[in-house]
Amino acid sequence: MTVHRPSLDLEALRVLTLVADLGSISAAARAEQISQPSASKRIQGLEHQLGLELLDRRTRGATLTAHGRLVTGWCRAVVDATDSLVTGSQALSARAAEQLSIGASQTIAEYLAPSWLGEFRRRGGKPVQLRVANSQGVIAALRAREIELGFVETPIIPTDLLSRQVGTDRLVLVVSPDHPLARRREPVSRDELAAMPLATREDGSGTRDTLQVAVGQVMAAPAVELDSNAAVKVLVSSGSYPAVISELAVANELRDGRLVEVPLGDVDLSRSLDAVWRRGTRLRAAASHFLLTARPSAGPAPTRRPTAPRRAARGPGQAS
Repeated sequence: MTVHRPSLDLEALRVLTLVADLGSISAAARAEQISQPSASKRIQGLEHQLGLELLDRRTRGATLTAHGRLVTGWCRAVVDATDSLVTGSQALSARAAEQLSIGASQTIAEYLAPSWLGEFRRRGGKPVQLRVANSQGVIAALRAREIELGFVETPIIPTDLLSRQVGTDRLVLVVSPDHPLARRREPVSRDELAAMPLATREDGSGTRDTLQVAVGQVMAAPAVELDSNAAVKVLVSSGSYPAVISELAVANELRDGRLVEVPLGDVDLSRSLDAVWRRGTRLRAAASHFLLTARPSAGPAPTRRPTAPRRAARGPGQAS
C-alpha cells in the first residue's frame, strides 16, 4: 500500500514556529523579512496540506489551536534538524575549501612532490593533504572524489579523466656491481628483458604498467614483487636480482656506484608523468595553482598533447 506523503514547505513550518513564539502572523512575517500576506498564505497552504486548522484567527492576533500546538512541536524538530544539517554542511564545505587534497604515485611523491609542495606554500598556497599510492590507487581515489587532483606515471590514462603532462621519466634496468649483468656490454634485447626474472613493483604501479606496455609481450613472472622503490633498491643492492625502476629513484645510487645501469636495446622505457583530474569537473583555484606549480622546471609550461597510440584520448584542461 502506497502512503501519500505531501511535500511540505519548510518555510511554512518555520513561519508557524515563529507565530507560536511571537504571537502574531505580522511579527512572524517581520522576523522572516516577508510580507504579512505571504506569511498568511504559507500557513494556509500548510493547513491545506495537513488537513488541519492550525491557527484560530477569530481572536486578536493569532492563537494556535490544539492541533496547532501539537503540530508546532513537531515543526520545531524539523526546523532544528534542517538548521543543523545546513550549518554542519557549511562547516564541512568550509573545511574542504581550506585544504587541497591531492594524490601522487610513489615515484612522483618521493622525488618530485616535495619541491612542488614547498614552492606552492612559498607562493601562499593553501595547506595540502597528500595521499601516496600507486598510480591505480590515485586513479581510484579520484573516481571516489577523495582527492581533487592526482599525479600518475601509468602509460594509459582512463577516458573518464583529463590529463596534463607535468614531466618525463625513464625506467632503467639496474643491478648491483657484483651481478653478472654489471659487466655486460651488449644491450639487453626486448626478448631477453621479457624472459628475465625481475624484482618488480606491485601490480597497479605505473612502473610495472609502463614496463609491460613497453615490452609488449608476456613477461616472466616476477622473481620478487615489492610495494615501494626503496624496497626494490635494497633487494637489488644485495645482488640477488635485477630490477627495472625509475631513473629518478636510483639517480644517487647510479652516481655513487652502488647500482649499475645495464644498457637496453630495442625497448623504449621513457614515460610521461601526468596530472589527472575527473572529466566534467572544473578544478578549483587552489588545484589550478598547484597544477601550475607542478609544471616542468625547464622550458615552457606543458600544453595539451595529442593522443599517443598507446594512450587514451585527452580532453582540454578545465583549470579555473
